[in-house]
Amino acid sequence: MRQIITHFTDDDLYKFTMCCAVVANYPRARVKYRFTDRDNSIYPPGFADELNAQIAMLENVRITEEEIEFMQRRCPYLPYWFYNYLRGFRYHREWINASQDEQGHLHIDIEGAWSETIFVEVKLLAIISELYYIMTGEDSAFDYDSFGTKSAQKAARMLEAGCTYSDMGTRRRASFRAQDICVGAMAEYAKAHPELPGRLAGTSNVYFAMKYDLVPIGTMAHEFVCAIAGMYGPQMANYMAMEAWANTFRGALGTFLYDTYGWRIFSLNFSEDYANLFKGLRVDSGDNYEQLDKICRKYRSLGIDPRTKQVIFSNALDTDRAIAIQEYASTRCQPSFGIGTHFTNDFPGVKARNIVIKLIAVKITESWTFYNDTCKLSEDHGKYTGDPAVVARFLAALHLDQ
Repeated sequence: MRQIITHFTDDDLYKFTMCCAVVANYPRARVKYRFTDRDNSIYPPGFADELNAQIAMLENVRITEEEIEFMQRRCPYLPYWFYNYLRGFRYHREWINASQDEQGHLHIDIEGAWSETIFVEVKLLAIISELYYIMTGEDSAFDYDSFGTKSAQKAARMLEAGCTYSDMGTRRRASFRAQDICVGAMAEYAKAHPELPGRLAGTSNVYFAMKYDLVPIGTMAHEFVCAIAGMYGPQMANYMAMEAWANTFRGALGTFLYDTYGWRIFSLNFSEDYANLFKGLRVDSGDNYEQLDKICRKYRSLGIDPRTKQVIFSNALDTDRAIAIQEYASTRCQPSFGIGTHFTNDFPGVKARNIVIKLIAVKITESWTFYNDTCKLSEDHGKYTGDPAVVARFLAALHLDQ
């Protein structure tokens, strides 16, 4: 089987920015992650063996000086020392335990230093997605010629509607080639039509940002708040995450992903100082319109005009949903959109993988003899991830109804 991941920066920017914050604030923390297939899929015989072979191949993937030069130019908020860290970074197959049960379900557990295993999630999900289509033969249905045309048409609609948007489709892409074609077609269309009111802000994938000279887009993921909640409790996890983020990046990368434990506790943590410091918020669960209304009310209660703030929408969007939200939000805030699977895995008759890898336990130092469990709640009850007993404990701690 050919190697699927061959570039170190074939990864989402938020993994690099979070890694920097982890090394700066929690350098000795250790974590556990777990893979979940929300569709409870049956994987082809031998899938785990092929996956383990791909995991082993990651050990020869190292960052290049070309990639570092690009990131230094496009990501000035990352400190110089971090690039030396990346130069010395190596993957180790021992971090990951992948297997299949007798029914063919896939089981994956990850454990190690947070500053190292943080780089596993996106690459591993991209490998699983592409490998699944290869081993089932579904990749034979990928019409890449029409896919490029379709991607350009999506770009045209977004730009004509005045949307500022980016690709966030690495984790569940159909293939590396699919994302390459998608990002390339959208970049080409945007550059050919500068007169349109919308804007292609960039892509979350650092490698494709480098290839097409785009801005790498991203800040943080739920795992940053989840880990802090595991170490210190969920009540103040958002506040502590904002504090650590601000101390690391000094006002840069100022979009906060607020929904890890729902709007209510975040709103209580979102004081005027951080509301002014952070440029905006990202909506990743719940009803997009209801969430925006809550955000606007919160800003106004703090004496801040929400029209001066950015709100990024990234909750299971497609082109139609993004354009509809743009029409509603454009007079209320500065909306932008991060779209993933709809961009990079949109082939007729092919079902996108509904797979995630979530952080489930953490300890602040390797000397601890035990881990603290954690979970993610969000604004969608169906998206709660973690052991049910841990979810119940966090709901109780936050005084939320189950």
